[in-house]
Amino acid sequence: MKIPSLVLKQLFNHGSLENTPDGVVFGLKNRLSDAVVIEILEVSIDGRKLAIQDVEFTMGERTFLAADVSADNPIDFPLGKTMTVLSRGVELEIGKHTVALGFDSTPFGKLAFTVKEAIREEKETRVTVPYDKEDDYSGDIIGKRLEFARSFGGVDFEHVPQCSFDPAETKGNIENFIGVAQIPIGLAGPIKINGEHAVGEFLVPLATTEGTLVASYNRGIKVLNLSGGVTCTVSDDRMQRAPVFVFDSAREARDFRDWVNRHLTEIAQAAEATSSVAKLLDIDMFLASRFAYLRFNFFTGDAAGQNMVGRATFAACSWMLDQLDNVRAFYLESNLATDKKHSQINIMRTRGKRVIAEAVVKRDVLVQHMRVEPESLQYHSQIANVGAFLSGANNNGAHSPNGITAMFIATGQDVANVAESSAGILYSELNSEGDLYMSLTIPSLIVATFGGGTALPTQRECLGMMGCVGRGKVKKLAEIIAGVALAGEISLGSAISSLDWVSSHEKYGRNR
Repeated sequence: MKIPSLVLKQLFNHGSLENTPDGVVFGLKNRLSDAVVIEILEVSIDGRKLAIQDVEFTMGERTFLAADVSADNPIDFPLGKTMTVLSRGVELEIGKHTVALGFDSTPFGKLAFTVKEAIREEKETRVTVPYDKEDDYSGDIIGKRLEFARSFGGVDFEHVPQCSFDPAETKGNIENFIGVAQIPIGLAGPIKINGEHAVGEFLVPLATTEGTLVASYNRGIKVLNLSGGVTCTVSDDRMQRAPVFVFDSAREARDFRDWVNRHLTEIAQAAEATSSVAKLLDIDMFLASRFAYLRFNFFTGDAAGQNMVGRATFAACSWMLDQLDNVRAFYLESNLATDKKHSQINIMRTRGKRVIAEAVVKRDVLVQHMRVEPESLQYHSQIANVGAFLSGANNNGAHSPNGITAMFIATGQDVANVAESSAGILYSELNSEGDLYMSLTIPSLIVATFGGGTALPTQRECLGMMGCVGRGKVKKLAEIIAGVALAGEISLGSAISSLDWVSSHEKYGRNR
């Protein structure tokens, strides 16, 4: 099995090379998949092959002499596990060195990699948070961290340590765990969604500390429901990673773009080999100076997918680098994906789900329940568009981040993705019956129903309330969020137009 060189180098634990009284040691971590090492072919440092009989491999409680490793005496090397390599009798000078390792394995066959690593003059001495390599989520280590925080910060903790679930369930979601942040959750709805994936009425969990937020969304939901509900459509679905390749000239960068176009099939194969879910949709390419910026666009299923596409893009680029000899530098992310950043490219090209919520709000419903006429709300909308234009904003939504953030926290989404997901393009028009058509386009809604924080107990319950747990439900969740966001736009717009905005906050939102 051919593994690109950049991927293979990830087996080496950077920062692990050091001199010890027994010799030089360095660490390995399996970042590929479960494997069995059946022969050590070579260990060398700075081009000098080391005697196999002087090299030891240690995993957990077991130590293997390199010379004894064979198909009959293999080293099991599961995914995610670490291994220490000791070269006895060797001492290295302070500074950079080249380390090479070759071995035979199942199922990968013969593999070899070379990395550059440095030995530091002395290890850093600094105050660190207590950590347990074997079990960092046990009650004992959590207690030590709490005591460390008490002594260091001078604060006694009463509420932070209170947790209704096993801390071990947070593994993969947080490090140095000490407790939980308890954020109030309120219910809005039910909201009637006429979607392709979400059909029916859904209770909506909103986690927030902002007074009037739940009440405001409930107002908007009532208006939508009385008008027949909200129609939601997911029109695009893609997640990006954007590497950059550096060449000696603009001409070489241009030729590289053409080379990529000719090898899209092989690039996709290398990328998709890292995941059973990720599918490469296409690659956008942008040239500037002698730089070639590539924006890989992937389908990621029910996961938000940033880590998935990072791994897939890294594998694809590693394959590309193995085929080329004129790339002067390469970086996996060039900032063109604008991860965790608001950007015009994501409004135009989509990042996550592009979802549109539409409703025809009845005239009598607006007048009776919001004390505002459709003509007034439409006129106010036009004035607000001018204000958005003057401010330099690239979207004209009123406050979609409010509902989106509250739903993100409740359902275990990566809250920092609100930076991209917050953009809302609001449009309205009066129809021939005097009712108000409204739509909200969210061009970069990054959500998941599988992976990340969605499996945590509280968040899973909130997803379950909407029938959005697990695989096959992410577009359903996207439609519900878009419908709720439109409800918020109607509610806030009406409150401002009818001059109820400040009085409502004074009545319901004061906690001082």
